[in-house]
Amino acid sequence: MKKYTKNMCGNCKEGGCKKGCIGAMIAKILVIVGGVNWGLVGVGMFFGGANWNVVNLILGSMPTLEAIVYVLVGVSAIMMVFGCKCKKCCGGACAVEEKKEEVKM
Repeated sequence: MKKYTKNMCGNCKEGGCKKGCIGAMIAKILVIVGGVNWGLVGVGMFFGGANWNVVNLILGSMPTLEAIVYVLVGVSAIMMVFGCKCKKCCGGACAVEEKKEEVKM
């Protein structure tokens, strides 16, 4: 019986390359920014309702751009839940299939 395994470079982990594609990297950054922003909103509420919403503080004068940032963070979170389906993220750009014989005892 033949078994297929993947040989991966030192930058890879099980399931694909650590780096992933540009879209996955941007999604990770946006989810971190969104998480930190919501954490600051919560901490600000403990201190007398202070406005620590960083996105609002930076983009408050441009509500459409602020809404776009919130939508991008939401889409990034959905992407993180379901994972990126591109070739680089799914199979690993450096993954190579190799035939190996299964050892029988």
